[in-house]
Amino acid sequence: MSANSTNENTHEVTAVSADTTASAGAPRAAITVGAPTAAERVALARHPGRPGTAEIVEALFSDFFEQKGDRSSTDDPSIMGGIALFHGVPVTVLGHRKGSNIEERVEMNFGMPSPEGYRKAQRIMRAAEKFGRPIITFVDTPGAYPGLEAEEHGQGEAIARTIELMSALTVPTIAVITGEGGSGGALALAVGNRVLMLENAVYSVLSPEGFASILWKDASRADEACEVMKLTAADLLSLGVIDAVVPEPEGGAHENPQALYQVLDTYLTRELARVTKMSRTAVAEDRYRKFRAMGAAAVKRGRA
Repeated sequence: MSANSTNENTHEVTAVSADTTASAGAPRAAITVGAPTAAERVALARHPGRPGTAEIVEALFSDFFEQKGDRSSTDDPSIMGGIALFHGVPVTVLGHRKGSNIEERVEMNFGMPSPEGYRKAQRIMRAAEKFGRPIITFVDTPGAYPGLEAEEHGQGEAIARTIELMSALTVPTIAVITGEGGSGGALALAVGNRVLMLENAVYSVLSPEGFASILWKDASRADEACEVMKLTAADLLSLGVIDAVVPEPEGGAHENPQALYQVLDTYLTRELARVTKMSRTAVAEDRYRKFRAMGAAAVKRGRA
């Protein structure tokens, strides 16, 4: 992605935000001076009251039919997926699910999927490919589950196969980073033709605590790591990793979920209209070019 296209995206985000401010509970038009620090955004991304995939699906989609199980072993509730209508258009919806109370969080393993969850996602994606349904994903996970059982069941292979499959799809894919976007567990559902990110979401190779522990042998420096890692929506937009920043209500999405839903609906409607105009061959080529160009902005910045 070129530096020019990144600038265009920045202007585009501001314009759409301004259009939706009046009707969506006055979200900020853009990330401005005095905005939360990177560490504060991490805290907002992890806020227990932040709208999750289940709440977003209920608010934005109709006739949702959930599909469960990987057809091989079991069902992993930390990934939810199924068929729904978005303004009358049949789509496939997938996303990480953390739960809204302690019982659900334990059941859903705090949003950390097992291999069975990713294999369920693969099954649902293949059905979408077969029937020509666009795929919309919502990413919110601290990372894939790193436990012994998950490794024995092929966690790395399951993630890699999901990324491989999503990369080759000929149906349009839109990914939205809604909270935490942690490591390969997040990327497995984020190989989109368009990648959007909520204003206070974060997206990184690992947690700030893990980064500080590995690089500095001191997890207490996590706040410092947040700045170094460039994990905020503004950082990633400037680097060409994402395509647009979705504004949140003042104080974060948990303060006014309905306002967020209205703005997110506008973004998804616009992006879906764009990508569904392409032929299926063009969809796959567009996604390939997008990810091949990723990092170009950082390289140019380093040479400047």
